[in-house]
Order: sequence, then C-alpha cells, then structure tokens
Amino acid sequence: MRAMQLERFGGPDVLAEAEVPDPVAGPGETLVEVEAAGVNFGDIKHMAGEHTEGPYAPKGPLPHIPGMEVVGRTTDGRRVLGYVQQGGYAAKTVVADRDLVTMPPGVSAGAALALLVQGLTAWHVLRSVARVRPGESVVVHAAAGGTGSLAVQLAREFGAGRIIATASSDEKRAFALELGADAAIDGEAEGYKERVLDANQGRPVDIVLDAIGGPVLDSAVGTLGYLGRLVTYGASSRTAASALAPERLAVESIGVAGFWLIPLIAQNGVGGPALEELLDLTAQGRLRPLVGAEYDLARARDAHEDLLGRRTKGKLVLRP
Repeated sequence: MRAMQLERFGGPDVLAEAEVPDPVAGPGETLVEVEAAGVNFGDIKHMAGEHTEGPYAPKGPLPHIPGMEVVGRTTDGRRVLGYVQQGGYAAKTVVADRDLVTMPPGVSAGAALALLVQGLTAWHVLRSVARVRPGESVVVHAAAGGTGSLAVQLAREFGAGRIIATASSDEKRAFALELGADAAIDGEAEGYKERVLDANQGRPVDIVLDAIGGPVLDSAVGTLGYLGRLVTYGASSRTAASALAPERLAVESIGVAGFWLIPLIAQNGVGGPALEELLDLTAQGRLRPLVGAEYDLARARDAHEDLLGRRTKGKLVLRP
C-alpha cells in the first residue's frame, strides 16, 4: 500500500513516499481504509524524535509511518473516525476498537479530524478541568486556532455568560467574534490584564484557557476573580511561566491546573460521551470545526512546512 514514512528522525524532509505491506488487524483491532488523515504538531514531534517515552513515544524500530488521526471505512462499510499512535499517513491502518467511533451522517472528514485531538482537548479543558458553570466568564487564548476556535463555540454551548477571545490580528479577532465571542482583544502580555478586565466590563474573570504560556500566563493569573481557574494545555510561546507560590493561590482563592489529552486517550480510549457530543453538535450545525487546506499524501512534507511556518488556518488534511 501507499504510505509516507521516515527512516530517520528530523524535519519535514525525512518524510518519503513508499510502498509498504498492508497492515493486519489483531484481536481488538479493526482495519481501516483511510479516506483522510489529520496533520498535528504531535506528528512533527514524533518525526523529530522528541518523545522517547510516554504516550507519544514511537512504537518499534524505524522506519515509522507517522499520523495519529484518520477517517475511513472498515471492511464492513462503516465510516469511522479513529486515533492511532502512529500509522495514519497511509492508505490503510489498524485502529484499536476502543479508539474507533462510527461517524454520523453529514460530518466531513476534515471536520471530524478537527474534533479528535483539538475538539476533545477543548471539551475537556472546559468540562473536566475548568468545570465551567452557566453564566461564568471565559477567556480563550489563541481563539482563532484549531482548539481555541472550538473552545469559544463550546463555551457558548455550555452556557458561559461572557466569552473573551484573544488573537494576534484584526482578522483573527473578527473571526473569533463570528464564532460567538462577546469580545476579542489582542493577546500580547503587555497590557493584557487591563484589556481583559476592560473586556469583562471591569470585573475579574472566572476561567482562562491558556495554550501560550510564558508572560501571557503570568498576566492571565492576575485577571482571575474569587474561585477563578486557569487551565494551561500548551506553551506555544516556548517561554517558561513564572513560579506560582501556593500562598498566593490560597490568599486569592484561585486555581491553576493543566491538561494534556494524550495520556487520557492512552488510559481510556477516544470513544465515549465527549466525542459523541462533539460529533453530534457538528452534525446538527451547532459546532463549526475550522477546516484548512487539503494535500495529497505525497505532499505531506509541504503540509508540515506550512504548519511550522504558520501559513495555515484550520485542520490540515492529507488524502491518500
């Protein structure tokens, strides 16, 4: 079968098209003919060899076929969405049954792929970690991105009272408002606290969802009100945030928590109420995943280079 694989770790240039044997499903697994595969930063980390242990660690010796998200059909004709630790950049792959869900009619491959990692992350930071309650104010950083754009929409769906989006350009802020944010502001650290409080009509906020880290996270902590919660689930700034003294958390009655989806998938699989709800909301048109460019599988290098160069908007899709 056709696949993209790497024989050494490195950047996008290590990906090469190859003909490899078809995979064979074992007990508790299903063979899927791949219709589309999603592109993630996790794939780039895999290829770079950044994870030598844990849920992201590559399986077995090189060569590897990267790719963790697929939409396709089973041998009995079901259209499914599946998570794989690796092996998605191929015409066929094998998916553990607990990581496979049947897709409802009316959901595109790109939309479904956007829901698997980004959608589940947005759902869990709001529901499982922040435990958003009706009427609460929610700040969403990087609100025009894959996870942020879904978090804005889900915060509205879950009853948030006021949603404040941050984004880096006028175009992205306008997009966040289209998605349902009540206000959209610049997310830079300088002047951040004043802008957030002003956007929340002078009041501290209840929840901040942060995937930027560094000075932005430092500033965001200062916007939390009584029993406010900040959830960190990424650090795109690649800058360390300042240490937080437990005494400050106690005195201000605030909480800071973290979330990473992959260990949860490793423990429980992707199937369950969260993904079912995301797919159902999308099928109803109440949730609009952001879908970007599509590439032929042989152009996977281009997709990675575009993602690294921040030339993309929405979920990138590979077509075998």
